[in-house]
Amino acid sequence: MTRLLLADDHTILRDGIRALLSAEPDLDVVGEASNGAEVLALLETTPVDVVLMDVQMPVLDGFSTMPELRQRFPEVRVLVLTMLDHENYVARMMEAGALGYVLKNAAISEITHAIRTVATGNPFLCTEIGLNMLYKAVAQRSSTEDAANEGHSGADLTARELEVLKLIAEGMTNGEIADKLFTSKRTIETHRQNIIAKTQAKNTAALIKLAVSRGLIS
Repeated sequence: MTRLLLADDHTILRDGIRALLSAEPDLDVVGEASNGAEVLALLETTPVDVVLMDVQMPVLDGFSTMPELRQRFPEVRVLVLTMLDHENYVARMMEAGALGYVLKNAAISEITHAIRTVATGNPFLCTEIGLNMLYKAVAQRSSTEDAANEGHSGADLTARELEVLKLIAEGMTNGEIADKLFTSKRTIETHRQNIIAKTQAKNTAALIKLAVSRGLIS
């Protein structure tokens, strides 16, 4: 059972999230807070696995809460749930110690997936944020990096590797790709390593650019 603390200054939003999460047998909302100061106070007395926290809150906002929370409660994972979608906000919260970042307009299925991912100690970015940041990273790459990446067209990729590349570029995790292609996660990890080795792509942004150049995604 994953114990959750909801932190948002809007009571109606907390009520809505609590109601939606009540249908999840492995997620238990054990507390609520309307600002960062209340979060820190509740953590003193309430065992919590994941704090689902907004950035914009009165008294003590998310930016100000994170340093003290990480110092005093290092075992608690933080998943940001906000409407702030600019990459600067994402970067600041993740650098401060948040493990995940999800927009409030995400589907409940993505939010619950994010909670479970963060609870296991793994980072999570919602699809919209992740793809926007990666596409922007591609657009801002220097001409030197572009020339280096374009030197490897990936022409020797197999049909299966091209299929995996397309799904990677669409933002799917190795596990999700494995489920979609009815194979094992280890097999997908091997395909991913082969793709990187053949294309000499430095990161996921380079893989996305390659997929665009090959017409795999628009």
